[in-house]
Order: sequence, then structure tokens, then C-alpha cells
Amino acid sequence: MTQQISDSEQTAPTRKRGRLVRRIALAIAVVLLAGFLIPENAVVPVAGATAADWNEESFWYEPWGASGVHKGIDIFGERGQDVVASTGGVVLFRGNISRGGNVVVVLGPRWRIHYYAHLEEIDDDAGLWVSGGTRLGGVGDSGNAAGKQPHLHYTLVTIFPYPWLATSGTQGWKRMFYLDPARRFR
Repeated sequence: MTQQISDSEQTAPTRKRGRLVRRIALAIAVVLLAGFLIPENAVVPVAGATAADWNEESFWYEPWGASGVHKGIDIFGERGQDVVASTGGVVLFRGNISRGGNVVVVLGPRWRIHYYAHLEEIDDDAGLWVSGGTRLGGVGDSGNAAGKQPHLHYTLVTIFPYPWLATSGTQGWKRMFYLDPARRFR
């Protein structure tokens, strides 16, 4: 038989722990909500580029090499043309990876990850926090784009899935995490 303890019978440390847990949960909820409320104010991540500089149908195009489907858009430009942060956010990664080459990853508003790949060079002066329009590097052909026309591979990933975007196609369940970046610039 379990015995219930009234609030007056709880010990002071137990009450304090309970209040602390509630405060932490509230703080987490406020931070999560704030992340969804921060406006994106997105800009095209290649300075001077327009919709004519990418193929609207390239998002989720298949077959696409080792990844199966193309989970972003390629924005073409001149080698070294400025690649800028599409929106403000926290820089999570700046460096080199095999497929993407020179890469910058930014966590932006609405808990979305902005992935900028194939850069010619990375601007290390951008800092940990970037504003929309801050230069991240230059258009290039690093990684698995070596020898191809210089471009920026731009992918937009949401941390919180959108289940209604999932399909029964190739890697269709992943579509709930990948958003079509071109839709943001229409």
C-alpha cells in the first residue's frame, strides 16, 4: 500500500527540487518557443544571384550520386562570388568534409539548420554569431564538386520534423526534415 504525502509533509529539499525542475522546464519551453518566433528575413545566399541561377527542380532530384537524392539546391555563380548567411544564426561548424568540401553550418531562426557547401574558401572572420547577409566565404567547387561549375550547395534542414512532408518515395521519410530552400526566395 502506497502512502501519499501531503505538500506540508514534503521536505524542504524535495519542494526546492520540484520548483527547480518546473523552472528549468519553463525556461526550455520559452527558449524553444522563442526560436520559432524569431523572424527569418531570408536572403539568397549567393550575393547578386536570382532564381535564374538555380534549377527549381533540383531539390529532391533523384538519382543523385551517393546520397540518392539531392537534398538542396545548387546556386551557380562565379568562383569566389560572395556566399552570405541567408539569415542570422549561430555558426555550428566551419571546416572541411569529404562530400561538401569547405562547409559552413548555421543554426538559424525556427530551429532550422542552413548548410552551405562547396565553398572556395571559408571566411573565418565571421565569428560565432552571424547576421543575415554576413559573408561566409566564396562560391567554389570543393568536395565532390571538384572540377564542376562553381556553385553553392544550399540545404535547409528543420530540427523539428514536418510529418506532412514525408512521402513514400526514395528516402521519403527524410523529407519531413528537409525543406526546399528555393521556396523561401519566391
